Amino acid sequence: MDFMSDFLMKFGSQLQSPTLGFLLGGIVIAALGSQLTIPDAIYKFIVFMLLIKVGLSGGISIRNANIAEMLLPALFAVLTGILIVFIASYTLAKLPGIRTVDALATGGLFGAVSGSTLAAGITVMEGQGIQYEAWAGALYPFMDIPALVTAIVLASIYTSKRKRDKYLKNEEYLRKEEYSGMQPVAAGGYSTVDPRSAAGGYSGEQGGVRGGASSQSGGAPSYRVKIWPIIKDSLQGSALSALLLGLALGLLTRPESVFENFYEPLFRGLLSILMLVMGMEAWARLGELRKVAQWYAVYAVLAPILHGFIAFGLGMIAHYATGFSPGGVALLAVIAASSSDISGPPTLRGGIPTANPSAYIGASTAIGTPIAIAVCIPFFIGLAQVTMGGS
Repeated sequence: MDFMSDFLMKFGSQLQSPTLGFLLGGIVIAALGSQLTIPDAIYKFIVFMLLIKVGLSGGISIRNANIAEMLLPALFAVLTGILIVFIASYTLAKLPGIRTVDALATGGLFGAVSGSTLAAGITVMEGQGIQYEAWAGALYPFMDIPALVTAIVLASIYTSKRKRDKYLKNEEYLRKEEYSGMQPVAAGGYSTVDPRSAAGGYSGEQGGVRGGASSQSGGAPSYRVKIWPIIKDSLQGSALSALLLGLALGLLTRPESVFENFYEPLFRGLLSILMLVMGMEAWARLGELRKVAQWYAVYAVLAPILHGFIAFGLGMIAHYATGFSPGGVALLAVIAASSSDISGPPTLRGGIPTANPSAYIGASTAIGTPIAIAVCIPFFIGLAQVTMGGS
């Protein structure tokens, strides 16, 4: 009983943070039909500033830290990102009315990381004086890239298998048609009418299955999944680029003065504006989510909590094995609970073009992100404080 009352008290106090207040405020004014808008250029600038700040903080800390301490949390971040995609492929993809490619894209987006949710979690923790490893923010790419790569690879394998099966069925059908098209001739033999040369029929000049697959001579088409372009697209995404730039500058230069005098003072104010924008965006995306199966809404509510619990459990292992702080465990759980809202969507649009953006982006922005920020951040911070004594 003491455990539950202590947890509920901490959870309730964290719901009153200004970060969550601005998010809920954005949802409310959008629901009331407000015409308030924040220019897209300002939104992108704010995201850039926040991620540069997180990257600088992480880079400075990594420069002064024991790299060995990062290895286990980084490994767990990689495993979590990959596992989240496989969970979607064995749960969401099996539900009625859900296309497999849409489920994999959704899993990839929820496995990838939201820079804004990461920034929100850091702000809440710093506002309450909760200690954590500053390099914990640098776990972002260790979870983000593997999740996106896994989703795109699994979707490519699935699509290739479907095309290959279709090709083999076509070949079997054509062989049957070819046999049935053999006509008797006067000499007692047979002449073969090739249906592949019939008008409107299959043409060997198309090179196999439609869709641009290359063909092996005398066999089925070969479909290959190229991993490096996926990783390259992820690294070149605006969010990861900003974070990695900050990390590099923090590691290789001495940016402490500009960090303390410029980025640090602006961080909370800029984040409050970002939360307001995200609240309005979440309400607007609800319309898109209504166009697809209701199972996406169920997934978007449950997935952030489940993913956060997975990372929290792995983080506790790191806590007892290497001394990973309770605050770091909570932040790892928050990263896992988030779903990418900046770099993930364009990466998945290019990597899984057949997936429906209304499904995976709508589920993430309309429900997943508000759940991650309003529920998962205070929940896992409170859980870490109660179970591991984080202050």
